[in-house]
Amino acid sequence: MTTMTQTSARFREFKMPDVGEGLTEAEILKWFVQPGDTVTDGQVVCEVETAKAAVELPIPFDGVVHELRFAEGTTVDVGEVIITVDVAPGSEDAPAPAAAARAQEPVEAAPAEEPKGRTPVLVGYGVAESSTKRRPRKGAAPEAAAVAAAVQAELNGHGSAAPVVDAPPAGRPLAKPPVRKLAKDLGIDLATVVPTGKDGIITREDVHAAAAPVAAAVAVAPEAAEPVAVSVPETPATVGSARETRIPVKGVRKAIAQAMVGSAFTAPHVTEFVTVDVTRTMKLVAELKEDKEMAGVRVNPLLVIAKALLVAIKRNPEVNAAWDEANQEIVQKHYVNLGIAAATPRGLIVPNIKDAHDKTLPQLAAALGELVATARDGKTSPAAMAGGTVTITNVGVFGVDTGTPILNPGESAILAVGAIKLQPWVHKGKVKPRQVTTLALSFDHRLVDGELGSKVLADVAAILEQPKRLITWA
Repeated sequence: MTTMTQTSARFREFKMPDVGEGLTEAEILKWFVQPGDTVTDGQVVCEVETAKAAVELPIPFDGVVHELRFAEGTTVDVGEVIITVDVAPGSEDAPAPAAAARAQEPVEAAPAEEPKGRTPVLVGYGVAESSTKRRPRKGAAPEAAAVAAAVQAELNGHGSAAPVVDAPPAGRPLAKPPVRKLAKDLGIDLATVVPTGKDGIITREDVHAAAAPVAAAVAVAPEAAEPVAVSVPETPATVGSARETRIPVKGVRKAIAQAMVGSAFTAPHVTEFVTVDVTRTMKLVAELKEDKEMAGVRVNPLLVIAKALLVAIKRNPEVNAAWDEANQEIVQKHYVNLGIAAATPRGLIVPNIKDAHDKTLPQLAAALGELVATARDGKTSPAAMAGGTVTITNVGVFGVDTGTPILNPGESAILAVGAIKLQPWVHKGKVKPRQVTTLALSFDHRLVDGELGSKVLADVAAILEQPKRLITWA
């Protein structure tokens, strides 16, 4: 690939931005433009998936697309150039237009001169420049070039034999955290990798290149006394055979796994259960659907349950807190960002309703409807999933009676709502068919003791049994 440098003000580079929460990489899901297309300031050029959600990236200047640096399905580090644009088309100093097919092969962008100030990210914003400057390792690039030359000479002299190279320079190999993790996953020692990046930094391509000879050697090796297992990166998104399928863990699914493991093994979970008659709540839902004040919004049992939890938190504010491990402090929140667990094609996400405690019932219904619609369309932003304090997960929609939910990291409690079923129930001294459900409240026992957790769960159950308490307790 012919690399492009910023030798002229005519060509501008658009780098992978940090779309929120300090993320370090994102996968390019889809390009909406191709080389030769005209783009305008604010036009969406691609969709990327981070560890949080799928996000559309708008470009912050006008021009003609000159080159797409990475193909769809490629994971790119934040700060890498992903697209170059000709902002003054027609000038004589233009290099030959890049072929559209070039975007089909992921190639590392050439390092550009470090910009001063803030690196452009989403339109009008950027990532703050680090105040700490890393001093380039002396002699790293020349040594890397010498090693690369030795490798090439070895290959030229011995055909496909695996080259033997000198030991890398002393000191810890330079690589970004995502690259270090990739090497660890592939079982590659970074000290044996030949760096090609600026100042001797090891890139993703360097790690994959180091892994390729290992795979080739295994493929041509004679039969050994014992089988040898080697981890090799798979190119397709999903691979397998008739008996099993392997799906790479990345994006939202990877974030879910890391968050759940971190929560389960950090916060001591306690779960309490209560079964409650919600017949009156179901009657209230039916009445609210006919109320003119609720016209245009979706009314369902989850709306009343959410309001009941908000009232229970108001009565027991200590439950709405977070554990600050670094400072050994309990941080009590005087606001409620109510998370709603939502199942999407990309996995489970938990967007939250900001300042839910201040919303009226119609406002809460509108916020719930918007949250669900946005999640269903895959448009939930990272900001919408940040800052939650307490969460509700509705497992009842799947016909499940209840469960033991795992806390969303950084939150103090999560309420699981089971299926609402017609069951025999003792009501006013007689067994009658009633609408019944089971609630499960998991909470962080560092923050919430058994008494406080029981009070919150009992308050929610009492409100659902007698919804008029929404008025007397609010």
